Amino acid sequence: MPHQDVPESAPQPGGADEDGLSLPAWIYRDPEFFEAEKQAVFRRSWQLVCHLNDIPASGDYQCLDLLGESLVVLRGEDGQVRGFHNVCRHRASRLLDGSGGNCGRRISCPYHRWTYALDGQLVAVPQLKSFTGLDLRQHGLVPLELEVFVGFIFVRLQPGLPGVAQMMAPYAHELAPYRMEELLPQGRVTLRPRPVNWKNVADNYSDGLHINVAHPGLTRLFDQGYGIEARDWVDKMWGVLLDAPSSNWSERNYQRFLPPVEHLPPQRQRLWTYFKLWPNVAFDIYPDQIDFMQFLPVSPTETLIREIAYVLPDSRREMRAARYLNWRINRQVNLEDKALIERVQAGMASSSYSAGPLSESEVCLRSFARRLRSLIPQSRLPHAPARGWWS
Repeated sequence: MPHQDVPESAPQPGGADEDGLSLPAWIYRDPEFFEAEKQAVFRRSWQLVCHLNDIPASGDYQCLDLLGESLVVLRGEDGQVRGFHNVCRHRASRLLDGSGGNCGRRISCPYHRWTYALDGQLVAVPQLKSFTGLDLRQHGLVPLELEVFVGFIFVRLQPGLPGVAQMMAPYAHELAPYRMEELLPQGRVTLRPRPVNWKNVADNYSDGLHINVAHPGLTRLFDQGYGIEARDWVDKMWGVLLDAPSSNWSERNYQRFLPPVEHLPPQRQRLWTYFKLWPNVAFDIYPDQIDFMQFLPVSPTETLIREIAYVLPDSRREMRAARYLNWRINRQVNLEDKALIERVQAGMASSSYSAGPLSESEVCLRSFARRLRSLIPQSRLPHAPARGWWS
């Protein structure tokens, strides 16, 4: 078990001075802290792989690579969806390639042709008699814990957090009108590499104070500003679209063309809502579409942003226009955020900076910091401890 004692000089848990400070800069670039996060944060966290409608037929599968682990979810011949480590039990070859596809009725290893049924059972081994005492029943694919929430498939490597439905329970009533179980993918998953620590992406997503400073488009769009709140496991951010036409072409036409959505209540017809599920999965909920974003850690200073939009079938020209304009608006927001997080990551290397004060209104950043401090006590330290603390 990694050593986790904290020096007596560290701020005490829950102290007022601690809650008013951001996380220290060193944990946004330190290799040893990154190793600690792999174990304490990500192996126990729920990771979104895809939607049920991404794998509608028997043999359909979707893959996710996470910190050296290759994971796969697939639909069996019985219609059930299961998750497995995408690794052959013989010599560890990756079994299924690419981000997704259809493997037919069997999964066959391309190295030695060990073959598995869609329920993970090992069903065929070439030269079986040469494997003395081999019990096929003991060498099926290693399963993953799996949960489906409003149509989205989550997996995790080991127990730890509450279930996704339990974590999202405070907002279940808000999600209910969107018919998320019926969503269909629009396009393909995109992967955007960023030269920053994953926490910088997560911090920025839940940061409410930068909207009026760095996102002029969102400022023009939202009536009465931008709201934020934090629950135990979920951050929520939101803005209501103004009726007054924006001066920007994309924004003005989005306001104009966005049609009524009959299954949404009146208060949600012009509402943009964002949810971030601990630690690194986010949903952007719009009247016209629903996007998910995932901040996949790659190294202490590299993150892969994984995202795709989902929609309900709607052939109206106004809806097609609104979805295109949504993409244009948020493409600009993403470019602005890219510049911001890269500025912050560069500043985290400065000898002049350790941690900054947090406003009482920065409830999401405070909540995120509390959670990380509870999981990895060394994140209370202003500077990195001596090497070897996580070993």
